[in-house]
Amino acid sequence: MTEPSNAEPVQPAMPTLTPARFALAVARCVRFYSRLPMPAIPGEADPHAIPDFRIEPAGLPVAALVIALPAVLVTALAFALRLDPVLVAALAITALVITTGAFHEDGLGDSADGLFGGHDPERRLEIMKDSRIGTFAGCALVLSLLLRVTALAAILRAGGLDAAIGALLLAAVTSRVEGVRVLATLPVARAYGASAAVGKPSLRVAMIAIGLGLALAAIIGVLCGLPLWGVIAGLVLGNLAVSVLAGLARRLIGGQTGDIAGAAQQLAEIGVYVGLAAGFAS
Repeated sequence: MTEPSNAEPVQPAMPTLTPARFALAVARCVRFYSRLPMPAIPGEADPHAIPDFRIEPAGLPVAALVIALPAVLVTALAFALRLDPVLVAALAITALVITTGAFHEDGLGDSADGLFGGHDPERRLEIMKDSRIGTFAGCALVLSLLLRVTALAAILRAGGLDAAIGALLLAAVTSRVEGVRVLATLPVARAYGASAAVGKPSLRVAMIAIGLGLALAAIIGVLCGLPLWGVIAGLVLGNLAVSVLAGLARRLIGGQTGDIAGAAQQLAEIGVYVGLAAGFAS
């Protein structure tokens, strides 16, 4: 009779990040992070397979640009119709929410309820799995929508359409990179959760995503005429907000979950909009 083994299961080798594999990573990130239709890619065995987050977040900055395109188109159309900037911004954020299926908003709400509504790590993680919305989640979601709409409207008033489009693209890229940073630098809090199932990004993959994200941020800033110190302020504010969240997650639940990554994206997006609004106001 064979004795049971206590050894951890052997993980399959991480694939090499070739140009073809990078293109596949971009497509899978679009599919995973949004509701946009994405056909099967040549050479893709199963388009419905669980993504391999050990390597695929490397393509997330490029995928984020694709995910932001519906919001960019809605913003351009609403601006052409000469709608009030607040209404234009509200329509843009609505387009983002619809495109992602409120993917990140769900993470923010669950994280707010779990981190602030439980008394120990086990209870906090249990609350985060509960689909019901509590007081903390409700407040977090309302404040997130309010801050994003008003800050984007301020950018639109001060900088015009190009600035608003730049803000949407910049926030889309850098906020998702912050989510990758959380996944890569914090331990997995729940052994059998969604975050554990898709794999933990390596530091190398996280650095690729961060480097590509910063390069795209610089290009977007130049092409859209965004104020340099506003871009810097937005990136710093987003990074600080996510760092505080990461510290809370480590202390209160022992690490990261998919919900924490979603909350990180929301906080970073808010930080970018607020920083840019401040940059245009100066």
